[in-house]
Amino acid sequence: MRNLYPPVEPHTSGMLDVGDGHQVYWEVSGNPAGRPTVVLHGGPGSSTVPMQRRLFDPAGYRIVLFDQRGCGRSTPSVTAPEADLSANTTWHLVADMELLREHLGIERWQLFGGSWGATLAVAYAQRHPERVSDMVLRGVFLLRQLELDWMYGGGAGMFFPEAWAEFAGAVPDEYRADLLAGYHRLVGDPDADVRQAAATAWSRWEGAAVSMYPNPGLAATYAHPEFAVSFARIALHYFTNRGWLDEGQLLRDAAALAGIPGVIVQGRYDAVCPPRTAWDLHQAWPDSTLNLLPHAGHAVSDPGVLSGLIEATDLFRT
Repeated sequence: MRNLYPPVEPHTSGMLDVGDGHQVYWEVSGNPAGRPTVVLHGGPGSSTVPMQRRLFDPAGYRIVLFDQRGCGRSTPSVTAPEADLSANTTWHLVADMELLREHLGIERWQLFGGSWGATLAVAYAQRHPERVSDMVLRGVFLLRQLELDWMYGGGAGMFFPEAWAEFAGAVPDEYRADLLAGYHRLVGDPDADVRQAAATAWSRWEGAAVSMYPNPGLAATYAHPEFAVSFARIALHYFTNRGWLDEGQLLRDAAALAGIPGVIVQGRYDAVCPPRTAWDLHQAWPDSTLNLLPHAGHAVSDPGVLSGLIEATDLFRT
């Protein structure tokens, strides 16, 4: 069982102008001469957190964290109702990563991402395989229709019926057959109270399903109003547009990952991103190793997840 590495502070940080009026926050910690790794946070609509630095040996890694467009310390924030999302897509984020890599003078880097972060990692690796040394993925999500249907069409609700009833009941009756469309309309409503209530209900649903074990603290984090607005608004923007991906595109193009070694850390009982997706990716990506954790769900705090991730980063450490 591996423990988190000790806390480490960034030695460099800044705001990168990526165009379209967006400034992306970035930071670097660890060994300036170490193996470069970039952390791709989940959501979409979440942000990086200091704990993520502790998943890497600071003596062996040059640890890059950044907040994706509209999230965290990047500007403009999507919490402002007038914030424009037209230049916030999967491929904008992939381009932002390339600008950041070039800005930091990195030739190749490790991609580290969980959930939506795994989606973004695979998309980037398929477009820029020559820039990827290896990958560590957790709770894999590939934005296929079957995955969206599972989480937002009632599949996961079979395990969390009380939370599902609250989630589904928060939209008008005419949207019960398409909750994504219903929530997308509500979080864009002119009335601030309507927007906040919808964002909180959206975020609370994921907070209810994210851990295999009851975790009131984690659920409260998801329900926090400021987090919920960013999390819901960007997620719904991406999901209603299917990530600007063809159906099944990331599996279809998995041959582009050939030669890139990787480790997939996946909870056996992940109710948000069930292991079927991690298995499908592993089958299409022969250079990957799949580590199915027997007592874990989706949350990083579930048993074995942190240890599995640190074992993976240690494997690739210089």
